[in-house]
Amino acid sequence: MIHITRKEHFNAAHRMYREEWSAEKNFEVFGKCANPNWHGHNYNLFVTVKGEVTHATGYLIDLKELKIIINEYVIEKLDHKNINKDVDFMAGKMASTELLCIEIFNQLKGPIEAYEGVFLHSVKLYETENNSAEYFGG
Repeated sequence: MIHITRKEHFNAAHRMYREEWSAEKNFEVFGKCANPNWHGHNYNLFVTVKGEVTHATGYLIDLKELKIIINEYVIEKLDHKNINKDVDFMAGKMASTELLCIEIFNQLKGPIEAYEGVFLHSVKLYETENNSAEYFGG
């Protein structure tokens, strides 16, 4: 079995807050991330697929096809958007890196696994150079 990873990038804004909490409670829990004027990140996304190499082509999946899937189902929906307000698959969810990572996985699983013998292994999302989340499904 081989694992192949594709890296993509997007910029997006978000705010960590709970509407039912006071501004003070939000600031206490989320700090500067609760800024009412939002804040943004330059996200790096790593999508890893796995399976067996097809001997006819010499690869698991055409990386151009993987790029198209990631862009259609994730990047176009997130790039230069407000995660809290503009992203359909994040509606009603906290815009944390952890939940965003899980939801990106959920967006990609079906389209990627429509290719015979190709399985989505993981999604890793870097919010900053030092902070990331990785999800393996489940």
